Amino acid sequence: MKSKILKPYVLHVAEIIYSEIFKIKKKDNINNIEAFERFIGCDTYKKISSGEFHNEWLNRLKKNNFIDKTTGKKIPDETIRLLVIQKEAMVKQLIQYPNLYYAKSHFPLEITQRAFDHLWRVCESYELWCKETGQKKLIKLNLI
Repeated sequence: MKSKILKPYVLHVAEIIYSEIFKIKKKDNINNIEAFERFIGCDTYKKISSGEFHNEWLNRLKKNNFIDKTTGKKIPDETIRLLVIQKEAMVKQLIQYPNLYYAKSHFPLEITQRAFDHLWRVCESYELWCKETGQKKLIKLNLI
């Protein structure tokens, strides 16, 4: 029997973003680019971009003494530091400015383009991990 492949903690938020974008794409029958654009501004995006997602997650881990519920092992301090860095990067890259998505010319503003590019890279990273670990069935957006 094949053992379960443990996903690195830093890919947890990537999987959530990826899944939400795929749901939007499937529900609205649109292409990847449109799905990414619609993801920007949704509740999940707001929670991640504000840092609230990571704050809640880190607080839950702290309450559990940083013990992984799946493995029963302590999560290394370095992993916790990486999650804090990831949170800071998400807040910086996915900065929120209300009502500034498109300029009058209908081109994305630089801030939105930076968020879009960051989300795309996060989702590519998730697909690469799926490919490298032989979990091709999890690849649904086919970005790579």
